[in-house]
Parts: sequence; C-alpha cells; structure tokens
Amino acid sequence: MKKLTCHCGEIEIKIKLKEKSNDYYRCNCSICKRKGSITTIVDKEDLEIVKGAEKIKCYQFNTKAAKHFFCSVCGINTHNLRRSDPNTYGVNVGCLEDISTKELFLGHLLVAGSGIKP
Repeated sequence: MKKLTCHCGEIEIKIKLKEKSNDYYRCNCSICKRKGSITTIVDKEDLEIVKGAEKIKCYQFNTKAAKHFFCSVCGINTHNLRRSDPNTYGVNVGCLEDISTKELFLGHLLVAGSGIKP
C-alpha cells in the first residue's frame, strides 16, 4: 500500500498500485489538461480514504460522469473517478508520499488517448 496526501495533510489515502505501477499518463480532458497532473490508475477497491473524508470536495462538469476530488483546505486534486471506466480511479501521482519527481520526468509519460509521448 502507498500513502497519498494533499499538500496540507488534511487528506490521507491509501492505495494499492497495480503491478505495472510505472504506467503514468496525462489525461487530455479539459480540466486535467489545465491541472497538468500526472496520473496512474487504481481499481476502485484499491483506494481507501484513511483521513479527511469530510475535507474532500467534488467537482463535476459536462456529462457529470467523472468526479474530480480535491482538498477543500489546500485545493490539491488527489484523485478522480474516471468517466471512461467508473470502476477505477485516476490518482494524482504527485501526491504519493515516496515519489521522486525526477524519476517521473525521466520516465515515459503518455498523453491519454493520443499515443503521443511528450
């Protein structure tokens, strides 16, 4: 299990990464494009909110199928329920406690849906 937190620490989430946990991407939907966060996918049952559920707010737009979750205190987006597969969450990799940003940018990032490597 990996620990994921927002910036202020009010939200703490435990996730179980899939075996291929280096599968990171940038979603190209209108909100994710603007946020610029790097994402990985976890199954719905592999995400557990440990602390701060009452601080988590949800933003929806357009079809309202996807749910984008963020901390109501510091504003950091932690995860989202995906429109393309509502049995999975997209997780903001930058919120993982033991992630190295240097490793992220040296890895292979894909733009979801385009097949383009930035």
